[in-house]
Amino acid sequence: MRKNIIFVGFYLLIPLAVLSQSKPVKIVFDLTSKDTLAHQATMRHVSGMAKAYPDSKFEVVIYGGALPMVVKGQSTVAKDLKELENNKNVSFKVCAITMKRYNIESSQLLSSTQVVPDAILEIVTKQGEGWGYIKE
Repeated sequence: MRKNIIFVGFYLLIPLAVLSQSKPVKIVFDLTSKDTLAHQATMRHVSGMAKAYPDSKFEVVIYGGALPMVVKGQSTVAKDLKELENNKNVSFKVCAITMKRYNIESSQLLSSTQVVPDAILEIVTKQGEGWGYIKE
């Protein structure tokens, strides 16, 4: 009887071990809102997911009204961005077209930000590479 309990217990633990090992994911976040609450929510989502899934990749693509999120002196989440700066699996990309429209130079951006030629093209490219998509 005791052997049967150990045997059954062992086989019940195998699926739990397999399920607990999550496969890395790749997610692109699309952020256009000027609402600073949306910026804060995005940072919570990305930070939480980066901690929960350290082997996964996350990219936030910022354009339109969301531009102040990554501009020095305007960002309400600059501290949060700084905390993720050294995480190689998290990136923040800002649209060059949006920057031009708002007369923002690269030197005005927070150091954790990278410029891409076109935000929409960046998102579509990531989706074509199999990345998941989240509209923030």
